[in-house]
Amino acid sequence: MAEPQVVWHEKVATQVIKNLEKRRMEGSYAPTAARAKEEVLAMIPQGATVFRCGSMTSVGMGLWEDIANLPEVKLIDPYQPELKPEEGLELRRQGLTADVMVASSNAITLDGKLVNLDGMGNRVAAMAFGPKKVILLVGMNKVAPDLESAMARVKHRAAPINNIRYGLKNPCVETGLCSDCKTPTRICNMWSIIEGHMIEKRIHVKLIGENLGY
Repeated sequence: MAEPQVVWHEKVATQVIKNLEKRRMEGSYAPTAARAKEEVLAMIPQGATVFRCGSMTSVGMGLWEDIANLPEVKLIDPYQPELKPEEGLELRRQGLTADVMVASSNAITLDGKLVNLDGMGNRVAAMAFGPKKVILLVGMNKVAPDLESAMARVKHRAAPINNIRYGLKNPCVETGLCSDCKTPTRICNMWSIIEGHMIEKRIHVKLIGENLGY
C-alpha cells in the first residue's frame, strides 16, 4: 500500500488539474522531481527559445543545466552572475517573446487559481502574456485551500524566506514576518492572480509530489 501522503498528493493533484482545465489551463502530475524534470524537458521543442524566471524549484531540480544542453535550444538567462544590471533587464525584456517560459508559482488554490507576488514584475508579466507556452513547476506544498490562504502563504512564508535568501535589509529578514514595508529593496510589489486564460492550454502546471521551493 502506498504511503498516505503519496495517496493524498495524487488525489489532491487530480482535483487541482480538473479545476485548471475548467479555467482553460492544463496540468499534469509527477510523483517526484526527477520524473517531473524528464517530462518538462520532453515538452520543450527543438530550436525553442526558453525564458528562465526566478524559481528555486527548478534550481533544486537541476533543470536549467539540462535545458541549456537541449539540441538547438536558446536559453534566455537573466541570472548569469557576470551580467550588468542593464544587461539583465534587457534579457528579461527579451524573455517576453520567448517560445517557452519555465518558472514556478508561489501558490495555487484547490480550485485552480495561480497566485504570485513579484518584485520587478517580469515573471508575472510573462505568465499573463508573451511567451507562447508557460510551464510552471509546483510542489504540492504550494497548494492552498483558497485564495485567502494562498495569499497569506506567499506574503508570510515565501516572501520572507526569499528576502533572507537574497540577503536584503528588509524588516522581515530580522523578524521573519511581513510588516508591509515600503523600503527601496522591497520584493513584494506586484500581485498576480490568474483565474483563467483566453488562450487554451497556454499555461501548463506541472504538480510535483514533493515539497519544493518556498
